[in-house]
Amino acid sequence: MDRLKVGYGDRVVIEELTLTVEAGEGVALRGPNGIGKSTVLRCVAGLLEPTGGTVRVGGERVDERGAGFRRAVAALLEPPAWYPGLSAREHLSLVRLANAPVGDDWFADGELAERLGVDGFADASPGSLSSGQRQRLALAMVLDRPSRLLLLDEPERHLDQEGRASVAALLDEYLGRGGAALLASHDPTVTGGCAVVELGHDWYDEAQE
Repeated sequence: MDRLKVGYGDRVVIEELTLTVEAGEGVALRGPNGIGKSTVLRCVAGLLEPTGGTVRVGGERVDERGAGFRRAVAALLEPPAWYPGLSAREHLSLVRLANAPVGDDWFADGELAERLGVDGFADASPGSLSSGQRQRLALAMVLDRPSRLLLLDEPERHLDQEGRASVAALLDEYLGRGGAALLASHDPTVTGGCAVVELGHDWYDEAQE
């Protein structure tokens, strides 16, 4: 993104933000509530039109309606829409089916359900799950979809330490496959492999290798 600016009425939320996330790199946005972390993610996802500047993914302007953009970007910015008649396992199967064929270089079928603990409630409907279980399912769904850019808004939400460690490990693998990730998170476990950008400041705190 180059000189991104976003405002609501007379209030400027993001002003002149320039940021590049390269393949294989994770960047975590930090800052107090209301500083604009979710706003930035929504602009990159094509869900919010900035008032100034440009946002590009893979060199192309963001177009949420474009097939190429949808293949490249996977986002978990708000709770997904659940299908009441489908179990957790069937939600994951639907993701795999909608994105078939899934190459051998991606997470294997069923791998994410096992590693995020979804196997333990796979036959339950999302409406009957706890908030932490729904978050695990949502994360499995977004990672089960092949992509080159991952957008996550507080992926650690409702997770215990074991769940956060699982997310961190999966995020590292995603980056190791050449994907790029932009997330809003204050959790040091999740962001351990990411460069950190404090919104409102013009400096970067690079993560330790």
